[in-house]
Amino acid sequence: MLSTALRCLRPSSCTLALSRQLAHHRPHMDPSSPPRPVETTIRTKLTQALAPEHLEVINESHMHAVPPGSESHFRVLVVSPQFEGLSLLQRHRLVNETLREELSTCVHALAIQAKTPQQWSSNPSLAKSPPCMGGSKHDDTMTEKLKAGRD
Repeated sequence: MLSTALRCLRPSSCTLALSRQLAHHRPHMDPSSPPRPVETTIRTKLTQALAPEHLEVINESHMHAVPPGSESHFRVLVVSPQFEGLSLLQRHRLVNETLREELSTCVHALAIQAKTPQQWSSNPSLAKSPPCMGGSKHDDTMTEKLKAGRD
């Protein structure tokens, strides 16, 4: 089991200090960047459970109406031989089951691309996410709450 340092925090218990400590999405891990515990946990669990040949974990929280540094919206690309013979639904269920704790606590959204090595070799691309159209992004009261959280 992963150490409690890597466990996901419930959104209601996330502190302002923690959200300030976490950085916005960066395409690749920068050794000088602050730790990103949720992203690290997702990467570790998927690696342990699925032994992927290729894995991308992208924090897309910055695209949504959440405080800076949030780790709540992710996109994953998992290329694993364990997906051979499984339907797309079964692959997604396998990823969801692997990340069950995070999905029930702090991860609000998870976009999954689950490919076999053969599928990946014929189409090595990661889909892009559409812009957030969530109601809170266009809600002026939410904008004020987010600004207040930064102070």
